Amino acid sequence: MMQPLVDRPVLTGGSARDRLATCLSLATLKMWFPILGWLPRYNRTWLQMDLIAGATVGLTTVPQALAYAEVAGLPVQYGLYSAFMGGFIYCIFGTSKDITLGPTAIMSLLCADYIEQDPVYAVLLTFLCGVIQASMAVLRLGFLLDFISYPVIKGFTCAAAVTIGFGQVKNLLGLRGIPQQFFLQVYYTFHNIAQARVGDVVLGLFCLLLLVSLTVMTRTLGPGSDDLPVHVRAARGLVRGLATVRNALVVVAATCVAYSWELSGHHSFTITGETSQGLPPFQPPPFSETTPNGTVISFSDMAQDLGGGLAVIPLMGLLESIAIAKAFASQNDYRIDGNQELFAIGLTNILGSFVSAYPVTGSFGRTAVNSQSGVCSPAGGVVTGTIVLLSLAFLMPLFRYIPKASLAAVIICAVAPMVDVRVVAQLWTVRRLDLLPFLVTFLVSFWQVQYGIVGGVLVSMVMLLHAIARPKLKVSDHDVLVIELNSGLNFPATEYISKVLYTEALLVSPPRSVVLDCHHISSLDFTVVQELRDLLRQFQLRKAGLVFCSLSHAMLEVLLVADLPGLMHTESVEAALQALSELNFTEEPDLVQPLLAK
Repeated sequence: MMQPLVDRPVLTGGSARDRLATCLSLATLKMWFPILGWLPRYNRTWLQMDLIAGATVGLTTVPQALAYAEVAGLPVQYGLYSAFMGGFIYCIFGTSKDITLGPTAIMSLLCADYIEQDPVYAVLLTFLCGVIQASMAVLRLGFLLDFISYPVIKGFTCAAAVTIGFGQVKNLLGLRGIPQQFFLQVYYTFHNIAQARVGDVVLGLFCLLLLVSLTVMTRTLGPGSDDLPVHVRAARGLVRGLATVRNALVVVAATCVAYSWELSGHHSFTITGETSQGLPPFQPPPFSETTPNGTVISFSDMAQDLGGGLAVIPLMGLLESIAIAKAFASQNDYRIDGNQELFAIGLTNILGSFVSAYPVTGSFGRTAVNSQSGVCSPAGGVVTGTIVLLSLAFLMPLFRYIPKASLAAVIICAVAPMVDVRVVAQLWTVRRLDLLPFLVTFLVSFWQVQYGIVGGVLVSMVMLLHAIARPKLKVSDHDVLVIELNSGLNFPATEYISKVLYTEALLVSPPRSVVLDCHHISSLDFTVVQELRDLLRQFQLRKAGLVFCSLSHAMLEVLLVADLPGLMHTESVEAALQALSELNFTEEPDLVQPLLAK
């Protein structure tokens, strides 16, 4: 288990002020550079576990990165360009021992909608996303992510999984010229199914079968036991090992098959084709682009073309990564720093743009492999990044023979668990109204992913604002009306509260007195105070009483400072009822004195 990333330094000598200043400076350094918290405790056991976990994740990362670049509409090498920087940067600035940063299915799908298969746009988008994310961290704006509700997230991930999975069917069948838009994709895939290539279909289905079989075998093994014979434990370990690196195993096997057929002169499989060799150059991201016909696209035009992607992609990247980090921190009993996570992801994207990466975020699947492999610190990401760099340096010539059908099988198996049909039943059982943002997000995402997210957030915000503007009221009759406000009182609710008081008390004959039970109220704004001033005047004119009870000290201070005429307040409902029974409303309104309970 990873220890807390920030220790409290123990210092001796010097004045108390000097010791405090040194302590604060060390704590600040450890806050911005969490590596300073765990590196002094690093030992040989941690190194051994990090090497094992990092290598295991690396063998998973390489085939997935190649496949996700295909989802983004980019050459496969861009997946690897995006897969190594996160390991090195997050090791220094990250606060989770488990999470791995890199290309993911969802981010690849989101990017595909904005970059239009243009690597220049992809790299610029990475830089701008990083700047936005790092700025949010510095300005402490991580709370904005809280406005994206769980039903919206689940609706988006389910729709994204279906979109990504079905988008790979064309590669599984060897079809070409299929549009990117989901509904057109469905239509033309079935329309052109007669043109499917037998080699791609057979190889793709075999890869799918192998991946599913290894996954199922791992789940059926159950927990190990030292009481089992040595050969049984060895066999179980072999199966687990093969299942862990199943993506790499399938891609390597399929590449060997495709390579042998290519050498024999049979082009039975759709292969990746030519790829750039070697490591990417380290250079600033492009801020303009020159088209083949000589037209120069300026930075402002490129930023305008990216449009809503500059809002959707940074936010979704942060949301996905922080949700994963929190989940594994809770599972493994440690805490993360949300704003530091924002900064680490933002800096990864900024520096990633210098090596031609497209936007990255945390990967749930690879993070799970990392955690299950026993990683002890973020240093495991350095091992993973090194494996990706070695693949770029020495294996790129072989990647041209990777069949697209095998990459499609890897992607389909990776996104299939994201289709969580149980969430519909859970939402129906817990709160049926939450199905509305889920369904809006899910259905609209098939048209345009970004519109699905925006639509779901808007529906959630409307539901939230409605709850604020229409707070629940509990009305009881004790000769006078007692109205309990079951939520906060903010300016959107003033008109509704006034309408209830007029309808139930002021417009009846004779007018009735009211006790407002305010023990749930924790905030009052100027609009509310002005409305209360008018209500008090109306109650006095109608010879009725309006008494506030159970106000917190802070709320009472607000009302007293506002100097409301005729303000009456007590500590309890019983005291308010007693006070109203003793008041004489036959006097002139301006002679009614406020009742201050001790």
